[in-house]
Amino acid sequence: MNDQVGNWNYPTQVKFGAGRIKELADVCIGMGIKNPLLVTDHGLADLPMVTQLVEQCQGAGVNVRIFKNVKSNPTGENVEEGLVAYMTGKHDGVIAFGGGSSLDAGKAIALMVGQDLDLWSFEDVGDNWLRVNESTVAPIIAVPTTAGTGSEVGRASVIHDVKANKKKIIFHPKMVPQVVIADPELTIGLNVKMTAATGMDALSHNLEAYCAPGYHPMADGIALEGIRLINENLAKVVKDGSDMEARGHMITASMMGATAFQKGLGAMHALAHPLGAIYDAHHGLLNAILMPYVLKNNQPAIESRIIRLANYIDLDNVSFNGFVDWIIDLRKVIGIPNYLSDIGIKRDRINEISAMAIEDPSNGGNPVEMTQEDYQKILTDAIETDI
Repeated sequence: MNDQVGNWNYPTQVKFGAGRIKELADVCIGMGIKNPLLVTDHGLADLPMVTQLVEQCQGAGVNVRIFKNVKSNPTGENVEEGLVAYMTGKHDGVIAFGGGSSLDAGKAIALMVGQDLDLWSFEDVGDNWLRVNESTVAPIIAVPTTAGTGSEVGRASVIHDVKANKKKIIFHPKMVPQVVIADPELTIGLNVKMTAATGMDALSHNLEAYCAPGYHPMADGIALEGIRLINENLAKVVKDGSDMEARGHMITASMMGATAFQKGLGAMHALAHPLGAIYDAHHGLLNAILMPYVLKNNQPAIESRIIRLANYIDLDNVSFNGFVDWIIDLRKVIGIPNYLSDIGIKRDRINEISAMAIEDPSNGGNPVEMTQEDYQKILTDAIETDI
């Protein structure tokens, strides 16, 4: 077949399982890292688990220092400040510890070590990634504490350019962490709302990857299984956050989504990026609200795929509408609001957001070619219209 062409990349070494965080010092030593900068956020930095982790590492001869000035939507300024902390402390590696924001910031800080150009020079446009001086990029260990973005196995970071009021994707293959410690025990403290929103983010990654055009059966297979794991476990972890088995399945599904979406994303993310930049709203929550509206828009191109998916995850109603109903029902069970207006997003900036969505890199992966008018309709419906 003429369309059987692709460039496929798969990620990194993952140490998965409850309690594996105790191996962090050994991982650092094995990588030759003696003086790492642990990048996290204010909420995590002062928790006992982080304090104990730093003490354990220091006891093993690994001199960890913490940088915690990372916003929920990390900014270029956060990355610049983290780079100053890295250079001032003469660090030799980065431990990106936390949710997607901390992981993205940590990876971007590591990328910027030794670079002569500014961060935005490495935006994922054209061949910008070739501008990176690969020899100076710091080694990265990723430790996720949420199950959503999968940034721990990704080659990019989403960073808010405050001056442009736009989220930009910074990309380079060396941004993939060399080692991931995926310990579901670290996600137990995540509150119900964040568990739900990050879980739906994982679903959006797997789902958009599965629906993206192009020949990539490995990504499709990973996405299918990721969606099955989410179907069977997201409601469980929202109901009982201490369910370690379900937590483990969700952190796995999160990594699967980020692995699969190298195939592509689509209109959910093309809209969620500008909405997040303008309203400082949670990325996963935005994807969750937008999801059924984008699916309906894309129905002509994806219906047969969605029917296969509905059959695979064993829905009672194996049809396109049955799958959309499943998403709406799941959102109700886990407490996701129906409309963008429920989180303070109104109609006044629809034209601006639609124009930004057209320019977003994720737009190119949508299975239906989008116009600005298409995005305007999705936004208008998602603000206050039942699907």
